[in-house]
Amino acid sequence: MQSTARVVVIGGGVVGVSTLYHLARMGWSDVCLLERHELTSGSTWHAAGLLPLFNLSYSVGKLHQYSVDFYPTLEAETELNVGFSNVSNIRLATSQDRLDEYLYYAGVARTIGVEVNFLTPDQVREAWPLCETQNVLGAIQHPADGYIQPADLTQALAKGARNRGAKIYRNTVVNGITQKPNGEWIVSTDKGDITCEHVVSASGNFARQTGAMVGLDIPVVPVEHQYIVTEQHPAIMERRAKGLPEMGVLRESDASWYMREEAGGLLLGPYEVGAPACYLDGPAPNAEYELFPDALERLEPYILSAIERVPAFGEVGVKRVYNGAIAYTPDGSPIVGPAWGKKNFWLNEGHSFGITAAGGAGWQLANWIVEGEPSIDMMGVDPRRFGDYAGRGYLVEKNEEAYAKVFTVHYPDEEREAARPLRQTPCYDRMKKLGAVFGSVFGWERPNWFAPEGYELSEADLDKPDVILNHNHPDVDNEPVREKWSFRRSNYFDFVGAECRHVHEKVGLQDMSAFAKCEISGPGAESWLDGLLTNAVPKKVGRVSLSYLLTSRGGVRSEFTVYKMAPQRYYLVSAGAYERHDHDYLKKAMPTDGSVTFERLTTAMGVLVLAGPRSRDVLAKLTDANLSNEAFPWLTGKTISIGAAPVEALRVNFIGELGWEIHHPIETQNYIFDKLMAAGAEFDIKPFGIRAMVSMALEKSYKLIPRELSVEYSAYESGLDRFISLKKPGFHGKDALLAWKDKGLANAFVTMEVHDVTDADARGSEVILKGEDVVGRATSGGYGWRIGKSIALAMVNPAYAAEGTELEIVILGQRYRATVIADSPFDADNTALRA
Repeated sequence: MQSTARVVVIGGGVVGVSTLYHLARMGWSDVCLLERHELTSGSTWHAAGLLPLFNLSYSVGKLHQYSVDFYPTLEAETELNVGFSNVSNIRLATSQDRLDEYLYYAGVARTIGVEVNFLTPDQVREAWPLCETQNVLGAIQHPADGYIQPADLTQALAKGARNRGAKIYRNTVVNGITQKPNGEWIVSTDKGDITCEHVVSASGNFARQTGAMVGLDIPVVPVEHQYIVTEQHPAIMERRAKGLPEMGVLRESDASWYMREEAGGLLLGPYEVGAPACYLDGPAPNAEYELFPDALERLEPYILSAIERVPAFGEVGVKRVYNGAIAYTPDGSPIVGPAWGKKNFWLNEGHSFGITAAGGAGWQLANWIVEGEPSIDMMGVDPRRFGDYAGRGYLVEKNEEAYAKVFTVHYPDEEREAARPLRQTPCYDRMKKLGAVFGSVFGWERPNWFAPEGYELSEADLDKPDVILNHNHPDVDNEPVREKWSFRRSNYFDFVGAECRHVHEKVGLQDMSAFAKCEISGPGAESWLDGLLTNAVPKKVGRVSLSYLLTSRGGVRSEFTVYKMAPQRYYLVSAGAYERHDHDYLKKAMPTDGSVTFERLTTAMGVLVLAGPRSRDVLAKLTDANLSNEAFPWLTGKTISIGAAPVEALRVNFIGELGWEIHHPIETQNYIFDKLMAAGAEFDIKPFGIRAMVSMALEKSYKLIPRELSVEYSAYESGLDRFISLKKPGFHGKDALLAWKDKGLANAFVTMEVHDVTDADARGSEVILKGEDVVGRATSGGYGWRIGKSIALAMVNPAYAAEGTELEIVILGQRYRATVIADSPFDADNTALRA
């Protein structure tokens, strides 16, 4: 076995072999793969081989799209048949919410170039004659979809990799991974050591054990998945004898199962509630081609549903039941990208749909390793989207939930319940008593909106469809149901509007303690930050700026509020959802000479947002600091006291009103909260939540990662011109950004008013049309309560970005007139912010 390599890939399933293939295809031939047994011997061999293009995640959708386009090309390259059956798939809808999900997805699909057809019940019966279509409202079909033979695909990828110079070592066990002081990795095996520059963990069910070798708690735990293969059915054999085409993959989404033909019979794969997590400590060292005993009793309601939909399924015997492990993450999407805190250690793990994602995941990870950046937005699968809160117990609860909810309607406002409430700020109970309906981000509980006292929804209000999957509301122990999820304006719509109007007219209080927070200090802090971020670092103590970390290509990676607290001491705030992501990039970019230090402050500091025209009046009752506009202008900060509590008050917010972010030691939060509520009583202070904040941010055309801000868009395309300082010597990505601008920009950020909307606003990912031509995609959307208009933010072809341009946007299948308007339709001059 070789003793050196540029990259070592650990794991010989389809994901690992695809990663090896794509690295070699990009010209890195000095790469090798280590597999403890035989290729495919983990989960790949027992996979059903489905290739579902359907996915509401942009990142996952792009990976799946690449795979389905790429796999058929392998046979010409390797002369090996990958067993691709392009039979299409059909997803049934038996509820209106499911149809809405399909209509929303159609916009996602069209913007990334995936063909989707809508079918009537008669057309479903035509394509799938064995399917009964009673109570079917409609369906969608992916003509490019189908299934593939996982082992054949893996062997073709392996041959392609070998043909390009890569090496594969089977029956080779990795015993340890260590990093040398110079950054090189040593992968120790039972056949010797390999020194390499990069390591890729693609070890499937062994992910947590591989991660533990380098001190990483990988957020992957497998779940048992069963599928049933029947004996041959005469009707299917008769179709074959007549030369009729194979029926496509059928998915009864509202009953949580898929079905396809298999060797003249049928294959049924349910995703049931109660499927247990497994391999918590990893498979046994000698585990190979391992299955668990079947547990058909869990599948009974799904089997009965399948028989009702496809009576032929109940007319033949069971040939075999497969019950194997499938790797899962807490949100069901894989983790593909760099590991946190480890240079040149990469993860390609947690693939619950590994056959479909393997091609795209290998493609993008190879791009990331070789080029230094992915070529598409990978935020939806970035390993750093989970934090250290995602430990073993959390993973068991969330991964079992993710498995059970594979087929649930993925509402845009859905808040899943498992492992909650986990991370609570001190004022959680106070907010709860005030009516908070909570959501969760990065494990933190945050009020989404506030329900009036005594408010609850009845069963009639929820109007749940009579299907297996009818979960359209959050279930919280000992609490009434107060929210119904929907793709349309739901029951909380008016309550959120009342919060927006109240903040605009009076004063509101919000808990934003989930913000990611850190301190950068040391003798080199200012020069390092100035050379890293786009905007000039504040030079005066007390100044605040908004700045961005770009990719090496000039796309947008992260957004930071930068506050100069003292000479060579800076306080950085970024999105709570991306704490591990943002902090990992900062720490990996730090100089090694000790001139700059990093201190994580997220859990040490709380944040309360006080905003509205009476916010100065409230704060003035509690502090002796001069709060006048002259003494405390917009975009400045000060250390002040609120009663006895010292705080850092920053005159910034994300809603466009007069106000302060009050950053404070977390242990003083309830003292400060109570002081603010008591002082604000005479001004009718009320709490407000995330949904009101998002509505008001839309009215200011404020941008979010990874929506309007993305690695795929130039910082100039995202409209960040005023936050890019070309006067300073340089910043990370500057040369590439200017070259991108010189080459020409393919997109332009716009704000649009959407006309004639009655019950469904844009959510993001809707297609933008000029006539029949696709000219852009919505990135965010909603209703602006201060201006009384439906709004969408979008990236469009620059030819259609001029103010006044008339376009159309497709929302849940219906076309609406949309007019490009000036950015910041509420208070474009920032009069309120500067008041």
